[in-house]
Amino acid sequence: MPIGIYLVNDRFRYEGMVSKANVAGLISSKVVQLLRKEREQQGMSMNVLAQRSGLAQSTISRIEHELRIPNLETLLRMSMVLEVDLGRVIQQAKAGTGPAKRG
Repeated sequence: MPIGIYLVNDRFRYEGMVSKANVAGLISSKVVQLLRKEREQQGMSMNVLAQRSGLAQSTISRIEHELRIPNLETLLRMSMVLEVDLGRVIQQAKAGTGPAKRG
């Protein structure tokens, strides 16, 4: 059974066993975390990301705070604005590594 890492905030995390049924949710959560980290590293606000992606700022906020699970189209819109390869972000989320620039 894989081990999942759940970030509570920037300082605290919880590690525990994750069933195969929950792995997809864990990867999805990590993808969102990586996209948020990339947005912040670029100095881009949620408002700018929302405007450029055609999404509501409230949608971006809910996704980043894990109150909403994004669909593929939403993730693609966000990654295109951030100029990152979503496929690489997903692979890194699976591996637990950092952000993925297009290349």
